[in-house]
Amino acid sequence: MRRWGVAAFVAASLVGGVLLPAVPAAAVHGAVPGDFNGDGYRDAVLPAPGANVSGKTAAGAVVILYGSASGLSATHRKTITQNTAGVPGTSEAYDRFGAATATADLNRDGYADLVVTAPNEDTSKGTDAGAVTVLWGSRNGLTSGTDLPTPATAAQEPKYYGLDVAALSTGGGTKTRVSVAGYDATVHFEGPFSRNGSFGAVTLNTDTPSAESVALGDFDGNRIPDPVVVTTRLSGLSGGQVSVNPSYGGNELQQGNGLIAASGDVNGDGYGDLVVGDPDEPERAGVDGALGGRILVWYGSRQGIASDAKPVQITQNTAGVPDTSEKGDAFGGALAVADLNRDGLADIVVGSPYEDLARRDSGQVTIIPGRASGSLGTGAYSFSQDTAGVPDTSETDGFFGTTVSVGDINKDGRPELFVGAAGENNYTGAVWVFPGGSSRPTATGSRVITANAVGLTQRDSTLLGGNGLLWVI
Repeated sequence: MRRWGVAAFVAASLVGGVLLPAVPAAAVHGAVPGDFNGDGYRDAVLPAPGANVSGKTAAGAVVILYGSASGLSATHRKTITQNTAGVPGTSEAYDRFGAATATADLNRDGYADLVVTAPNEDTSKGTDAGAVTVLWGSRNGLTSGTDLPTPATAAQEPKYYGLDVAALSTGGGTKTRVSVAGYDATVHFEGPFSRNGSFGAVTLNTDTPSAESVALGDFDGNRIPDPVVVTTRLSGLSGGQVSVNPSYGGNELQQGNGLIAASGDVNGDGYGDLVVGDPDEPERAGVDGALGGRILVWYGSRQGIASDAKPVQITQNTAGVPDTSEKGDAFGGALAVADLNRDGLADIVVGSPYEDLARRDSGQVTIIPGRASGSLGTGAYSFSQDTAGVPDTSETDGFFGTTVSVGDINKDGRPELFVGAAGENNYTGAVWVFPGGSSRPTATGSRVITANAVGLTQRDSTLLGGNGLLWVI
């Protein structure tokens, strides 16, 4: 089974007519839907970091599809690039604007804001130094933006600032935070944030190796978001080191590792729980990692998450989880945590983009319901392009499950599930929307949104929906 190893991307490569990115190629999270224009409906975010803009290859774009009582329309949209009025910067080749995105009401004005990264942006600090932009919500939607600058200096050689981003607001001031991953450091911002570009404080964390993923969660119930950093792969591990609060005297978790993190209250006890995807095959069988990939769940508590806490491990061989663990599935290659069945417990959405079904590497998504008691895995279910009612058909190297996110875009109280497939249609990408049902999302009435449908007409490499960890795993 094919893997895009790091060594394969020392320079950009042309494979099968598709231009693939140079290392480092991490791009992890995609933003959840947010109400950017204050009309009461959440709007979907479809990043396209490979989009060509004004003749500039892979300059990158983000497509906003506006929510409504009737759901999403591909024609009711706004495409934002660095050439859009009010957005800082200029679209340049291989900036990859939209590589990672995050949603939160940063300035607490009632409108959701969108944080967008361009990790390959050239700045005064150097080539591929990277940039992070906040697009501010308003009555007219996302119409202006300001940068969140890294405090790293040119002498510190900042690289690929914006490989991943997380944003969370649990209240005003320091209860609103943004975390950004970079090749040389992670950067953590605290509120209050203002649409003029100001913020309360910023911390440059150089105590952890190169970061693959960042997340934010309230693990000790104090309503202050705790940053999580997941590093790139380390020798002897199936993934990277996981640390909680690394810039605030925090700790490295000793019993587990991975490449991507997310948070939510999985057991309903009022404390956020940390979920980490570890999609790699184990380097030491029976000691680290799991065949076909795994996810790990650390439960929060009044004391937070202890460094020696033992996580719960879930694989496709766990009781109740559909399918079977097979080498190279990359179970845990995409991750989201949200309450899909409206029972007050957060559910875990897991992508397996390299799952072989009717076609090789066609991909699959598994949903593991949260539980107040009993074993995680019970009641789990899955979707793929082979599921009855899902439009389009699976294709080789489609990578369904490259990215996943959750949000209610028609205000019926039933969250929709969004699934990206970066390899679909010659890597132009596509996003499936699964309507919220009476007890969970359903394939009935699901739809697929292609790059062409939202006006991105290049013939390859658009990566609509984002490329998640695809080039890493």
